[in-house]
Amino acid sequence: MDVKTVCLGMLTDGPASGYDLKKNFESTFGHFFAAGYGSIYPALSSLSKQGFVSCEQIAQEGKPDRKVYQITEEGRQFLLKALENTSPCHKIRSEFLATMCFAHLMQGEAIEAVLDYRLEEIAKYREMFRQLEAESMSDWEEGEKFVLGFGKAIATAMEKYITENRHLLTEEPVAKTAAV
Repeated sequence: MDVKTVCLGMLTDGPASGYDLKKNFESTFGHFFAAGYGSIYPALSSLSKQGFVSCEQIAQEGKPDRKVYQITEEGRQFLLKALENTSPCHKIRSEFLATMCFAHLMQGEAIEAVLDYRLEEIAKYREMFRQLEAESMSDWEEGEKFVLGFGKAIATAMEKYITENRHLLTEEPVAKTAAV
């Protein structure tokens, strides 16, 4: 599923600006689907050209007009067709894991710092999950609750794995130096 299709899905909850969608990508979708303004706004532009969203420009004092997007019936049909895919890809793109593949080239302190940082990030996600549950989960759809639970399970498993296995990366032998 691409950014355009996810934006359409988000717009089924109601009209939203690119800024609103970005906030949604950072919160609800933050632990599994990253998208920034550089992909959200082109996606919205493309969706608008395709007739899948309509755009209303709302004047703001002292600021550029606010563009609010709404899914059209054509967009809803496109989204529903996309959701019929019974084999969606589950990709993981992790700079953390890529870095750990080269841990043998790193000094012990650097490895420790990366592992500690990752644990701090996991703690932030766990706090975000806790806040989402406390603040708004009662009006969530079942699929959204499932995804939150999945994120919590992954965070728990990552934390446990790093804690129990960091010794594999931090104990001797000392880091090898890269050949020049």
